[in-house]
Amino acid sequence: MNPTQLFDPASSTYTYLLYDEQSREALMIDPVAEQIERDMAVISQLGLTLRWAVETHAHADHVTSAARLAELTGARLAAPSGCDIGTASTQLADGDELAFGAERVRVLHTPGHTAGSVCYYWQRASAGQGELASTSSSPAAKFASESRQESRHDTHHVFTGDTLLIGGCGRTDFQSGDPALLYRSLTEVLFKLPDTTIVWPGHDYKERTQSTIALEKSTNPRIAGKTLDEFVALMNNLNLPPPKRLEEAVPANQRSGLPQDAGHHTSTVAEGYAGDITPQKAYEWMISGQAVLVDVRTDAEREWVGFVPGAVAVAWKQWPGMALNADFDQAIRSAAQGKALALLCRSGVRSVAAAKRASELGLTAYNILGGFEGDPDDQAHRGHKNGWRHAGLPWKQN
Repeated sequence: MNPTQLFDPASSTYTYLLYDEQSREALMIDPVAEQIERDMAVISQLGLTLRWAVETHAHADHVTSAARLAELTGARLAAPSGCDIGTASTQLADGDELAFGAERVRVLHTPGHTAGSVCYYWQRASAGQGELASTSSSPAAKFASESRQESRHDTHHVFTGDTLLIGGCGRTDFQSGDPALLYRSLTEVLFKLPDTTIVWPGHDYKERTQSTIALEKSTNPRIAGKTLDEFVALMNNLNLPPPKRLEEAVPANQRSGLPQDAGHHTSTVAEGYAGDITPQKAYEWMISGQAVLVDVRTDAEREWVGFVPGAVAVAWKQWPGMALNADFDQAIRSAAQGKALALLCRSGVRSVAAAKRASELGLTAYNILGGFEGDPDDQAHRGHKNGWRHAGLPWKQN
Protein backbone atom coordinates (compact mmCIF):
# COMPACT_ATOMS: atom_id res chain seq x y z
CA MET A 1 0.00 0.00 0.00
CA ASN A 2 1.03 3.58 -0.57
CA PRO A 3 1.36 5.71 2.57
CA THR A 4 -1.72 6.99 4.34
CA GLN A 5 -1.69 10.78 3.99
CA LEU A 6 -3.37 12.81 6.75
CA PHE A 7 -3.97 16.57 6.72
CA ASP A 8 -4.09 19.24 9.42
CA PRO A 9 -6.09 22.17 7.99
CA ALA A 10 -4.93 24.71 10.57
CA SER A 11 -1.28 24.45 9.53
CA SER A 12 -1.73 22.80 6.11
CA THR A 13 0.58 20.05 7.38
CA TYR A 14 0.69 16.55 5.97
CA THR A 15 1.34 13.62 8.30
CA TYR A 16 2.25 10.26 6.82
CA LEU A 17 1.62 6.75 8.11
CA LEU A 18 3.69 4.00 6.50
CA TYR A 19 3.29 0.35 7.35
CA ASP A 20 4.35 -3.16 6.46
CA GLU A 21 1.45 -5.20 5.05
CA GLN A 22 2.44 -8.44 6.75
CA SER A 23 3.66 -7.49 10.23
CA ARG A 24 1.42 -4.39 10.50
CA GLU A 25 4.35 -2.48 11.99
CA ALA A 26 4.21 1.23 11.19
CA LEU A 27 6.14 4.49 11.09
CA MET A 28 4.61 7.97 11.32
CA ILE A 29 6.21 11.10 9.88
CA ASP A 30 5.53 14.63 11.20
CA PRO A 31 2.51 14.08 13.48
CA VAL A 32 0.54 17.13 14.68
CA ALA A 33 -0.51 17.63 18.31
CA GLU A 34 -4.07 18.69 17.54
CA GLN A 35 -4.60 15.51 15.49
CA ILE A 36 -3.53 12.94 18.11
CA GLU A 37 -7.01 11.43 18.47
CA ARG A 38 -7.41 11.12 14.70
CA ASP A 39 -4.00 9.50 14.33
CA MET A 40 -4.59 7.02 17.15
CA ALA A 41 -7.94 6.10 15.60
CA VAL A 42 -6.33 5.45 12.20
CA ILE A 43 -3.61 3.31 13.79
CA SER A 44 -6.29 1.30 15.59
CA GLN A 45 -8.58 0.98 12.57
CA LEU A 46 -5.73 -0.36 10.42
CA GLY A 47 -4.62 -2.77 13.14
CA LEU A 48 -1.10 -1.33 13.29
CA THR A 49 1.69 -1.31 15.85
CA LEU A 50 3.48 2.02 15.72
CA ARG A 51 7.23 1.42 15.90
CA TRP A 52 8.52 4.91 15.08
CA ALA A 53 7.37 8.52 15.40
CA VAL A 54 9.79 10.65 13.39
CA GLU A 55 10.32 14.27 12.35
CA THR A 56 11.74 15.85 9.21
CA HIS A 57 12.91 18.88 11.24
CA ALA A 58 11.94 21.05 14.21
CA HIS A 59 8.79 22.65 12.84
CA ALA A 60 7.94 26.32 13.21
CA ASP A 61 4.25 26.25 12.24
CA HIS A 62 2.80 23.48 14.40
CA VAL A 63 3.60 21.43 17.50
CA THR A 64 4.36 17.75 17.10
CA SER A 65 2.58 14.94 18.97
CA ALA A 66 5.58 12.58 18.76
CA ALA A 67 6.17 12.29 22.53
CA ARG A 68 2.48 11.71 23.19
CA LEU A 69 2.36 9.03 20.49
CA ALA A 70 5.37 7.34 22.08
CA GLU A 71 3.63 7.39 25.45
CA LEU A 72 0.39 5.95 24.09
CA THR A 73 1.87 3.34 21.77
CA GLY A 74 5.38 2.57 23.00
CA ALA A 75 6.84 3.81 19.71
CA ARG A 76 10.43 5.00 19.55
CA LEU A 77 11.26 8.63 18.78
CA ALA A 78 13.67 9.53 16.00
CA ALA A 79 14.72 12.98 14.79
CA PRO A 80 17.50 14.58 12.73
CA SER A 81 20.69 14.93 14.73
CA GLY A 82 21.13 18.56 13.66
CA CYS A 83 17.78 19.79 14.99
CA ASP A 84 18.46 19.76 18.77
CA ILE A 85 15.50 17.47 19.47
CA GLY A 86 17.04 15.99 22.60
CA THR A 87 13.99 13.92 23.57
CA ALA A 88 14.46 11.62 20.57
CA SER A 89 16.60 8.68 21.64
CA THR A 90 17.50 7.93 18.02
CA GLN A 91 19.43 10.80 16.44
CA LEU A 92 19.46 10.40 12.68
CA ALA A 93 22.31 11.00 10.25
CA ASP A 94 22.48 10.75 6.47
CA GLY A 95 22.16 7.16 5.31
CA ASP A 96 20.60 5.81 8.50
CA GLU A 97 17.68 3.43 8.08
CA LEU A 98 14.58 2.86 10.18
CA ALA A 99 12.92 -0.54 9.91
CA PHE A 100 9.26 -1.41 10.44
CA GLY A 101 8.57 -5.02 9.63
CA ALA A 102 10.13 -5.86 6.27
CA GLU A 103 10.02 -2.23 5.20
CA ARG A 104 12.56 0.50 5.89
CA VAL A 105 13.09 4.18 5.13
CA ARG A 106 16.48 5.76 4.46
CA VAL A 107 17.45 9.15 5.85
CA LEU A 108 18.56 11.80 3.37
CA HIS A 109 20.21 14.80 5.03
CA THR A 110 18.86 17.80 3.11
CA PRO A 111 19.95 21.00 4.87
CA GLY A 112 18.73 24.38 3.71
CA HIS A 113 15.30 25.00 5.18
CA THR A 114 16.99 24.26 8.50
CA ALA A 115 20.50 22.97 9.11
CA GLY A 116 19.24 19.60 10.30
CA SER A 117 16.39 19.00 7.85
CA VAL A 118 16.05 15.48 6.45
CA CYS A 119 13.87 13.67 3.95
CA TYR A 120 12.89 10.01 4.11
CA TYR A 121 13.24 7.77 1.06
CA TRP A 122 11.09 4.65 0.94
CA GLN A 123 11.67 1.98 -1.68
CA ARG A 124 8.92 -0.39 -0.81
CA ALA A 125 10.02 -3.95 -0.16
CA SER A 126 6.56 -5.37 -0.84
CA ALA A 127 5.81 -3.54 -4.11
CA GLY A 128 4.55 -5.86 -6.77
CA GLN A 129 4.35 -8.95 -4.54
CA GLY A 130 0.75 -9.89 -5.02
CA GLU A 131 -0.75 -7.00 -3.08
CA LEU A 132 -3.57 -6.64 -5.64
CA ALA A 133 -4.61 -10.26 -5.45
CA SER A 134 -7.78 -9.49 -3.49
CA THR A 135 -8.83 -6.62 -5.75
CA SER A 136 -11.69 -7.21 -8.17
CA SER A 137 -10.57 -7.51 -11.80
CA SER A 138 -13.51 -5.52 -13.18
CA PRO A 139 -12.59 -2.25 -14.96
CA ALA A 140 -14.66 -0.20 -12.52
CA ALA A 141 -13.02 -1.76 -9.47
CA LYS A 142 -9.57 -1.39 -11.01
CA PHE A 143 -10.18 2.31 -11.73
CA ALA A 144 -11.52 2.93 -8.22
CA SER A 145 -8.49 1.27 -6.66
CA GLU A 146 -5.95 3.09 -8.82
CA SER A 147 -7.68 6.43 -8.21
CA ARG A 148 -7.12 6.18 -4.46
CA GLN A 149 -3.51 7.07 -3.75
CA GLU A 150 -3.32 4.92 -0.61
CA SER A 151 -4.56 1.90 -2.58
CA ARG A 152 -1.90 2.21 -5.29
CA HIS A 153 1.39 0.38 -5.04
CA ASP A 154 4.11 2.73 -6.25
CA THR A 155 7.65 1.60 -5.51
CA HIS A 156 9.64 4.79 -4.84
CA HIS A 157 8.56 7.47 -2.37
CA VAL A 158 10.24 10.45 -0.75
CA PHE A 159 8.81 12.40 2.18
CA THR A 160 10.28 15.84 1.82
CA GLY A 161 9.05 17.83 4.82
CA ASP A 162 9.66 21.52 4.08
CA THR A 163 12.66 20.89 1.83
CA LEU A 164 10.70 20.32 -1.39
CA LEU A 165 7.07 21.34 -1.81
CA ILE A 166 4.79 20.99 -4.81
CA GLY A 167 5.80 23.89 -7.02
CA GLY A 168 7.91 25.39 -4.24
CA CYS A 169 10.35 24.76 -1.42
CA GLY A 170 10.86 25.66 2.21
CA ARG A 171 11.92 29.18 3.17
CA THR A 172 15.51 29.83 4.27
CA ASP A 173 15.30 33.14 6.13
CA PHE A 174 15.20 31.85 9.74
CA GLN A 175 16.09 28.87 11.95
CA SER A 176 19.57 28.26 10.44
CA GLY A 177 18.25 28.39 6.89
CA ASP A 178 20.71 28.59 3.99
CA PRO A 179 19.56 28.96 0.36
CA ALA A 180 22.84 27.69 -1.09
CA LEU A 181 22.59 24.52 0.98
CA LEU A 182 18.95 24.09 -0.01
CA TYR A 183 19.87 24.40 -3.72
CA ARG A 184 22.41 21.60 -3.33
CA SER A 185 19.95 19.47 -1.35
CA LEU A 186 17.40 19.82 -4.12
CA THR A 187 19.66 19.38 -7.13
CA GLU A 188 22.28 16.98 -5.76
CA VAL A 189 20.17 14.82 -3.45
CA LEU A 190 16.45 14.82 -4.21
CA PHE A 191 16.71 15.34 -7.97
CA LYS A 192 19.11 12.39 -8.17
CA LEU A 193 16.32 10.04 -7.08
CA PRO A 194 14.46 8.07 -9.79
CA ASP A 195 12.20 10.34 -11.84
CA THR A 196 9.17 8.20 -10.97
CA THR A 197 9.65 8.75 -7.23
CA ILE A 198 6.45 10.07 -5.64
CA VAL A 199 7.03 13.34 -3.77
CA TRP A 200 5.02 13.60 -0.56
CA PRO A 201 5.40 17.17 0.76
CA GLY A 202 5.21 18.37 4.35
CA HIS A 203 2.67 21.06 3.43
CA ASP A 204 0.44 22.22 0.64
CA TYR A 205 -1.78 25.28 0.62
CA LYS A 206 -3.71 24.53 -2.58
CA GLU A 207 -5.15 21.08 -1.77
CA ARG A 208 -2.52 19.27 -3.86
CA THR A 209 -1.41 15.95 -2.41
CA GLN A 210 1.60 14.62 -4.32
CA SER A 211 3.98 15.13 -7.22
CA THR A 212 6.96 13.33 -8.74
CA ILE A 213 10.67 14.06 -8.90
CA ALA A 214 10.47 14.37 -12.69
CA LEU A 215 7.67 16.94 -12.48
CA GLU A 216 9.38 19.05 -9.82
CA LYS A 217 12.71 19.02 -11.68
CA SER A 218 11.07 20.30 -14.85
CA THR A 219 8.31 22.64 -13.62
CA ASN A 220 8.96 23.83 -10.05
CA PRO A 221 9.20 27.64 -10.44
CA ARG A 222 11.54 28.02 -7.48
CA ILE A 223 14.26 25.76 -8.82
CA ALA A 224 13.66 24.48 -12.37
CA GLY A 225 16.27 25.85 -14.78
CA LYS A 226 17.84 28.17 -12.20
CA THR A 227 21.50 28.57 -11.38
CA LEU A 228 22.72 28.61 -7.79
CA ASP A 229 23.06 32.41 -7.84
CA GLU A 230 19.57 32.87 -9.28
CA PHE A 231 18.05 30.58 -6.66
CA VAL A 232 19.86 32.30 -3.79
CA ALA A 233 18.77 35.72 -5.02
CA LEU A 234 15.16 34.54 -5.27
CA MET A 235 15.13 33.00 -1.82
CA ASN A 236 16.75 36.04 -0.21
CA ASN A 237 14.00 38.29 -1.53
CA LEU A 238 10.83 36.40 -0.66
CA ASN A 239 10.08 38.78 2.25
CA LEU A 240 7.67 36.38 3.96
CA PRO A 241 6.13 37.09 7.37
CA PRO A 242 7.33 34.84 10.21
CA PRO A 243 5.23 31.75 11.00
CA LYS A 244 2.49 32.60 13.49
CA ARG A 245 3.54 29.91 15.97
CA LEU A 246 7.32 30.27 15.59
CA GLU A 247 8.10 31.26 19.19
CA GLU A 248 5.88 28.52 20.60
CA ALA A 249 6.44 25.70 18.14
CA VAL A 250 10.21 25.42 17.82
CA PRO A 251 10.97 25.08 21.57
CA ALA A 252 8.08 22.63 22.01
CA ASN A 253 9.21 20.57 19.03
CA GLN A 254 12.73 20.36 20.41
CA ARG A 255 11.04 18.50 23.30
CA SER A 256 9.07 16.25 20.89
CA GLY A 257 5.93 18.23 21.75
CA LEU A 258 6.14 17.93 25.52
CA PRO A 259 4.99 21.12 27.26
CA GLN A 260 7.45 23.06 29.38
CA ASP A 261 5.50 22.20 32.55
CA ALA A 262 5.34 18.52 31.72
CA GLY A 263 5.48 17.43 35.35
CA HIS A 264 1.76 16.70 35.54
CA HIS A 265 1.89 14.24 32.67
CA THR A 266 2.49 10.51 32.97
CA SER A 267 5.62 10.92 30.84
CA THR A 268 8.16 13.71 31.23
CA VAL A 269 11.26 14.67 29.29
CA ALA A 270 14.68 13.86 30.73
CA GLU A 271 18.29 14.49 29.80
CA GLY A 272 19.96 11.52 28.15
CA TYR A 273 17.00 9.11 28.05
CA ALA A 274 13.40 9.03 26.81
CA GLY A 275 11.77 10.27 30.02
CA ASP A 276 10.15 9.43 33.35
CA ILE A 277 6.84 7.58 33.61
CA THR A 278 4.57 6.67 36.49
CA PRO A 279 4.32 3.05 37.66
CA GLN A 280 0.71 3.01 36.46
CA LYS A 281 1.73 4.00 32.94
CA ALA A 282 4.55 1.44 32.93
CA TYR A 283 2.08 -1.28 33.91
CA GLU A 284 -0.34 -0.23 31.15
CA TRP A 285 2.46 -0.41 28.61
CA MET A 286 3.60 -3.81 29.87
CA ILE A 287 0.19 -5.52 29.77
CA SER A 288 -0.65 -4.01 26.36
CA GLY A 289 2.66 -5.11 24.88
CA GLN A 290 3.68 -1.55 24.07
CA ALA A 291 6.83 -1.77 26.18
CA VAL A 292 9.00 -4.27 28.00
CA LEU A 293 9.26 -3.79 31.76
CA VAL A 294 12.86 -4.44 32.85
CA ASP A 295 13.81 -4.86 36.52
CA VAL A 296 17.39 -3.58 36.89
CA ARG A 297 17.71 -4.47 40.59
CA THR A 298 20.02 -7.22 41.82
CA ASP A 299 18.98 -10.85 41.96
CA ALA A 300 19.01 -10.63 45.77
CA GLU A 301 16.59 -7.70 45.84
CA ARG A 302 14.12 -9.45 43.58
CA GLU A 303 14.39 -12.62 45.67
CA TRP A 304 14.00 -11.05 49.11
CA VAL A 305 12.06 -7.80 48.57
CA GLY A 306 9.72 -8.83 45.76
CA PHE A 307 9.37 -8.83 42.00
CA VAL A 308 6.93 -7.88 39.24
CA PRO A 309 5.44 -10.86 37.37
CA GLY A 310 6.23 -10.54 33.67
CA ALA A 311 9.19 -8.21 34.13
CA VAL A 312 12.50 -9.08 32.50
CA ALA A 313 15.45 -9.20 34.91
CA VAL A 314 18.53 -7.32 33.67
CA ALA A 315 20.59 -6.17 36.64
CA TRP A 316 22.42 -2.84 36.34
CA LYS A 317 24.72 -3.79 39.24
CA GLN A 318 25.24 -7.06 41.09
CA TRP A 319 26.62 -8.36 44.35
CA PRO A 320 29.31 -8.74 45.56
CA GLY A 321 30.39 -5.14 45.72
CA MET A 322 27.54 -3.78 43.53
CA ALA A 323 29.79 -4.00 40.49
CA LEU A 324 28.41 -2.98 37.12
CA ASN A 325 26.92 -5.90 35.23
CA ALA A 326 29.36 -6.69 32.40
CA ASP A 327 26.55 -8.34 30.41
CA PHE A 328 24.12 -5.42 30.70
CA ASP A 329 24.47 -4.15 27.11
CA GLN A 330 23.84 -7.52 25.52
CA ALA A 331 21.01 -8.38 27.89
CA ILE A 332 19.16 -5.07 27.52
CA ARG A 333 19.34 -5.27 23.73
CA SER A 334 17.93 -8.78 23.87
CA ALA A 335 15.15 -7.66 26.21
CA ALA A 336 14.00 -4.79 23.98
CA GLN A 337 12.85 -6.85 20.96
CA GLY A 338 12.14 -3.65 19.06
CA LYS A 339 9.96 -2.16 21.80
CA ALA A 340 10.38 0.68 24.27
CA LEU A 341 11.79 -0.17 27.69
CA ALA A 342 10.40 0.80 31.11
CA LEU A 343 13.15 0.37 33.70
CA LEU A 344 12.44 -0.37 37.37
CA CYS A 345 14.86 -0.25 40.31
CA ARG A 346 14.44 0.26 44.07
CA SER A 347 13.56 3.96 44.04
CA GLY A 348 14.33 5.33 40.56
CA VAL A 349 18.07 6.05 40.78
CA ARG A 350 19.80 3.06 39.22
CA SER A 351 17.08 2.90 36.60
CA VAL A 352 18.00 6.42 35.42
CA ALA A 353 21.61 5.35 34.91
CA ALA A 354 20.45 2.20 33.16
CA ALA A 355 18.03 4.18 30.95
CA LYS A 356 20.83 6.51 29.88
CA ARG A 357 23.03 3.59 28.95
CA ALA A 358 20.20 1.90 27.03
CA SER A 359 19.60 5.17 25.16
CA GLU A 360 23.29 5.30 24.22
CA LEU A 361 22.77 1.87 22.67
CA GLY A 362 20.00 3.27 20.48
CA LEU A 363 17.07 1.99 22.54
CA THR A 364 14.08 3.96 23.81
CA ALA A 365 14.27 3.70 27.59
CA TYR A 366 12.07 5.23 30.29
CA ASN A 367 12.64 5.44 34.04
CA ILE A 368 9.79 4.39 36.35
CA LEU A 369 9.32 7.09 38.97
CA GLY A 370 9.66 5.91 42.57
CA GLY A 371 10.94 2.48 41.56
CA PHE A 372 9.66 -0.67 43.25
CA GLU A 373 9.79 0.49 46.89
CA GLY A 374 9.34 4.26 46.53
CA ASP A 375 11.09 7.19 48.18
CA PRO A 376 11.70 7.12 51.95
CA ASP A 377 9.33 9.05 54.21
CA ASP A 378 10.32 11.22 57.20
CA GLN A 379 11.14 8.08 59.20
CA ALA A 380 13.20 6.65 56.33
CA HIS A 381 10.56 4.01 55.66
CA ARG A 382 9.75 3.11 52.07
CA GLY A 383 6.47 2.08 50.51
CA HIS A 384 4.38 4.92 51.94
CA LYS A 385 4.89 7.72 49.40
CA ASN A 386 5.17 6.46 45.85
CA GLY A 387 6.52 3.62 43.77
CA TRP A 388 5.19 0.37 42.31
CA ARG A 389 3.99 -1.29 45.52
CA HIS A 390 2.41 1.90 46.87
CA ALA A 391 0.41 2.18 43.63
CA GLY A 392 -1.13 -1.23 44.33
CA LEU A 393 0.22 -2.80 41.15
CA PRO A 394 0.88 -6.57 40.89
CA TRP A 395 3.95 -7.96 42.63
CA LYS A 396 5.01 -11.16 44.36
CA GLN A 397 7.50 -12.31 46.95
CA ASN A 398 9.20 -15.70 47.10
